[in-house]
Amino acid sequence: MASQLPDGLAMPLNGALPSTVSVGSLHKTMSAYVHIPFCRVRCGYCDFNTYTATELRGASQATYVDELKKEIELSIEVLHCADVSIRPLHTVFFGGGTPTLLPVSDLAHAVQALRDSHGIETGAEVTVEANPDTLTEEYVEGLVQAGFTRVSVGMQSAVPHVLSALDRTHNPAAVDRAVTIIQSAGLEASIDLIYGAPGESLSDWRRSLEKAISLNTGHISAYALIVEDGTALARKISSGVMDAPDDDLQAEMYELADELLSKAGFQWYEISNWAKSQQQQSQHNLAYWTNQNWWGYGPGAHSAIGGTRFWNVKHPAAYAGRLAENQSPALSYETPNQEAAMLEHVLLGSRLAAGIPAQGHDPQAISSLIARGLIDGKHATGGRIVLTLSGRLRADEVVRVLLFRSQD
Repeated sequence: MASQLPDGLAMPLNGALPSTVSVGSLHKTMSAYVHIPFCRVRCGYCDFNTYTATELRGASQATYVDELKKEIELSIEVLHCADVSIRPLHTVFFGGGTPTLLPVSDLAHAVQALRDSHGIETGAEVTVEANPDTLTEEYVEGLVQAGFTRVSVGMQSAVPHVLSALDRTHNPAAVDRAVTIIQSAGLEASIDLIYGAPGESLSDWRRSLEKAISLNTGHISAYALIVEDGTALARKISSGVMDAPDDDLQAEMYELADELLSKAGFQWYEISNWAKSQQQQSQHNLAYWTNQNWWGYGPGAHSAIGGTRFWNVKHPAAYAGRLAENQSPALSYETPNQEAAMLEHVLLGSRLAAGIPAQGHDPQAISSLIARGLIDGKHATGGRIVLTLSGRLRADEVVRVLLFRSQD
C-alpha cells in the first residue's frame, strides 16, 4: 500500500457506492484487508502508509481497534445500500506496518468484529504479517485462539549487513525462533524476502535463500527491492551514500531464487511467490490477482467492490476523526473503463503460473513472444499465455506486446 494516494472522484460522506457495484459483484468472493499502520521504526526502503509513535499527531494505538469496528459496521451499511449481498469472507489479511505491535487481544477483537458482521468462511485463510522479534509463544497462542491460520514473517535477509542496509532491526536468529513458535502452534508460516539491497552480493542472497528454505515453511515470497521516491533509501542513493540496485544482478538473484526454491520442492504460482502446494498458496493475494471483491479497513486502505475502487484518508488521525463524526473514512473512488480493466487483467493475470486465455490476443504477438522465449509454446497451443522464466524477468514487456503490439 503506497503512501501516495491516487487521484479520484470525491466519495460521498456516507461512503455510498455506485449502483453498478451490485452487478459487478455477483460472481466474486469477498475478502477483508485490515491495515495496522504502526511501526516502531520506519525501514529506509518502506513507502507504505505507516507511522511511528512520534508521527501519530493525536491518533492512538490504544483506541485503534474501536475505530476499525466502526468502519466494519459502516461497510455493512454501505454494502446493504448498494444491494451487494453480505457473504462470509473468503480470506482475511492483517498487514501494515507491524500488526503484531498491537496487543493480540486487539487483533482478536477485530477478527471477531469481521466474523460478527460479514461472517468468515469455514476453513478460510486468516493471515497476519509479523516482525519476527514481536512474536512470543503467548502471543502466537492468542493468534490461534482468535482464529488466525497463517503468519507471514518479515525475514527479508539472513545477512546482517543486508538487514542494516534495509534498516531492519531484528536479529536474524529471531526468524528461526518465530517460525518454530508459529509451526508448533499449528499455524502456517510464510517467509518474506527482499533481494537487491545496496551491498548485497549473489552469495549473500544465496545464503538468505538457503536459510529460508531450511526453515521448512510451505510458502516463500521474494521481492526485488524497488527504490521509492521520498524514502530514506532513495535519499542515500541520490547523495551517493549507497549504490542503486543493479538490474542485471537482480535478474541473476531472481534466477537463483527460482532454481533453489524449485529444487527444494517449491513451485512458482506468481512471479514473486512460491509454494509447496496449492493449499499453501496465499489465497488472499490470489483474490487480488484474480480481481475478486475486497474491503480494505484502516487509514489509506484500498477497496475494490464490483469494479469500483475506493480508498481511505491517509493519516490515522484523519481516519479516526471521520469515524468519530459518523462519516465514511473513504476519500475518493474510481471506476476503471473497459480499456483500463483489460490492462489490469493482463498485467495481473499474466504474472500467475495459470496465465491468461490466449483468446482475444493478436496471434502474431503471441507467436513473436513464443519465438523470443518469453511465453510457453505448449501452453499457448492449449489456449493459455504462460510466462517462461525469461518471460517472468520481462513481464512488463510481455504485457506491452500483448496490449500495444500495433504501436510497437
